[in-house]
Amino acid sequence: MMTPLRRTATALTVAAALAGSTAMTIAPTTALAVPAGGYGDLVETLSPAVVFIEVTGKAQDAQSLADALPPGFPREELERRFGPMFQDQPESRPMQGLGSGFIISADGYIVTNNHVVDGAETVTVKLADETEYDAEVIGVDPLTDIALIKIDADADLPIVPWGDSTAVRAGDEALAIGNPFGLGGTVTSGIVSAVSRDIRSGPYDDFIQTDAAINRGNSGGPLFNADGEVIGVNTMIFSPGGGSVGIGFAVPSDLVQDIVADLRDDGTIARGWLGVQIAPMSEEIATVLGYDDPKGAVIEKVSDDSPAAEAGLADGDIILTFADKEIADVGDLTRAVADVTPGTTTTATVWRKGEEVTIDVTVGDLAKQAA
Repeated sequence: MMTPLRRTATALTVAAALAGSTAMTIAPTTALAVPAGGYGDLVETLSPAVVFIEVTGKAQDAQSLADALPPGFPREELERRFGPMFQDQPESRPMQGLGSGFIISADGYIVTNNHVVDGAETVTVKLADETEYDAEVIGVDPLTDIALIKIDADADLPIVPWGDSTAVRAGDEALAIGNPFGLGGTVTSGIVSAVSRDIRSGPYDDFIQTDAAINRGNSGGPLFNADGEVIGVNTMIFSPGGGSVGIGFAVPSDLVQDIVADLRDDGTIARGWLGVQIAPMSEEIATVLGYDDPKGAVIEKVSDDSPAAEAGLADGDIILTFADKEIADVGDLTRAVADVTPGTTTTATVWRKGEEVTIDVTVGDLAKQAA
């Protein structure tokens, strides 16, 4: 079972370099790389920029036991014999949840998960020194489960640096700091178990998998490399019973930075839209075309009045590159299209009737399709 890192009792369910910042960037030197003696120096340096998040949402009407009784249940007879047994109007309580996050700018921008702040009426951020601030939700992106929030402090805040998630390899050291089950300041370590993991949770799956223990409440917290750089945002676990079994997933930092930059600009995400139904290339087609392995994305259907239709893409075309990016599978095409600013004209290389054809495509706006 794939489980967002949240408390099951609740229904509450990241930036380009910040130019001109006077941030007190926590950038460990080589001397702070994990020594044989442990992670103490590294954790001491990083922890001040990791925050703990508490949220409250709208109170929902609780269902009384009487409301849950099956039709025909002899309530009146039981109460006649034994006295009042059922509370008709149970007290409604605000929904509550918790999570983690990390500061990315001295003026208080913080990255966390969308599912941590989704539906929240109030968001409270607690720093490592127990100082608390009310936070504003700047923007969220449900498709990648990333959110950007902000607090206003009286002084510059410590931040952590971004790492290059494209350089991460299976076997690299990994360190998680967060707020599991409300136990703030919890540190766990392990390795990167896999990269580019597709767990079929959404169209932009490209997770870093780690065996560093992460649990509910770690949501939105940072996954660090051995140099103390953020390589991912802890988001989801695989857990038959709800606790850590050593299979956790983090949104890679390169994707998060793009999302955060977009959210910080205007609070929304601009994604490109093509308007095609796609499927992976089969082994049979790859063999016919002379490829060692299947690659590209096969267009099964072009939507009417879509950018794909206007560009002349057709059913059966195999997209090999899009916007100068190689397309190895359908996920590559989804991400390549999304990365193009709506209204931009780019090129696609397709295999059509035995030859490669280059087609100009003006990408549409995905948000307008979802509206």
